[in-house]
Amino acid sequence: MTRFRRFLFHGIFTVLAAAGAAWSATAIWLNQSGVALVFALVLLALAVVAVISARIYKRRIGWAALALAVVGVFGWYQTITPRADRVWAPDVAHGVTARINDNLITLANLRDFDWQTKDRANERWISETYDLDQLESVDMLTSVWDSPDIAHLLVSFGFSNGEQVVFSVEIRREEGEKFSEIGGFFRQFELVLIAATEQDIVRLRTDFRDEKVRMFPVVLTPEQRRTMFLSYVGLAKDLEKKPQFYNTISANCTTVVYGLARSLKSDLPIRKSLILSGRLPQYLEELGVLGGKGTTGDRLNGALLRADAQIAHPNLTFSQAIRVK
Repeated sequence: MTRFRRFLFHGIFTVLAAAGAAWSATAIWLNQSGVALVFALVLLALAVVAVISARIYKRRIGWAALALAVVGVFGWYQTITPRADRVWAPDVAHGVTARINDNLITLANLRDFDWQTKDRANERWISETYDLDQLESVDMLTSVWDSPDIAHLLVSFGFSNGEQVVFSVEIRREEGEKFSEIGGFFRQFELVLIAATEQDIVRLRTDFRDEKVRMFPVVLTPEQRRTMFLSYVGLAKDLEKKPQFYNTISANCTTVVYGLARSLKSDLPIRKSLILSGRLPQYLEELGVLGGKGTTGDRLNGALLRADAQIAHPNLTFSQAIRVK
């Protein structure tokens, strides 16, 4: 073997070992605590020393030791499974459940909190029955809290009797737990589907979190609206049957909905706006389903919801008030 090839393979080995050690340490740090955390980190350190020693002793043994370490870490990582029995934060304490009776869909654990501050609310979980024959509108809401390129996605379904129900795919935080983008890559959070009233989930963002919330009508046929609603119902049933992990990229508030929307069009294009979710209105415009009039800029400006909408229109319901132009 030439000196260059030896140097190349040594470099590849070093990079793989360092990357594997860093990934493993992060996964352990995020998924273990207390004595188990200390024990796992010590075990990882010993494994790194053993791999390096094997590499120094003989190159092929070094590769075998590295492969064995990878198998060991992968085997441990597969033991981390999603659960539904943790002590959850109050706003994600219940995922929505659904029961179907012909055209009637009954949603239980529908959140209808009366928020007092961004962190405190009078909690109320209710059940409502919706008639799919009365389903007449779909609105997409994007909620931006920092970078305009990143938004939380909510979808609101409207019925002819004035009812609105909003679906939101969220991380299921434990009591006192904070969201971490990095943790979202390492099975730190479960996934939850929240169904809520607009009075709860939209007002929380406009009036208490001071987020920039925009609402866009989505142009769908009656059959497409029905299919999309039932896709959410299917997700609710899937999560009730078997918990799933949230993932910052592959299973977040946007990419999960993208998967549901494929029930409408199986060849939906993949665009960077699925990651840069603040650009979802442009994505819908490209698909030809973004409602409203005027240029994209006009629709973006017109879609912004004001805070204290119901105070400005006390004779209207919250859902009516946020739709006043």
